[in-house]
Amino acid sequence: MATRKKKETVAPAKVTKAATLRTKDVAGLQAEVKDLQKAHFGLRMQKATQQLSNTSTLRVTRRDIARAKTILAQKQQETQAAK
Repeated sequence: MATRKKKETVAPAKVTKAATLRTKDVAGLQAEVKDLQKAHFGLRMQKATQQLSNTSTLRVTRRDIARAKTILAQKQQETQAAK
């Protein structure tokens, strides 16, 4: 009998809560957005090469990026209004 190759499983995407993002400063949020974009790019490459088994992680990371960018924009507006 031929042995089956075990597929690598990708851990389910962890949803970033807005409350935890609000505690970060602007630089921390920018770093978070950059990390999420890198993770999303990696997932897209896995999908293109048909290595991604759970395609819902793309949706989750895309929404996390949007959530982080929204909070980043709000914080930047707060700092502009304070000046």
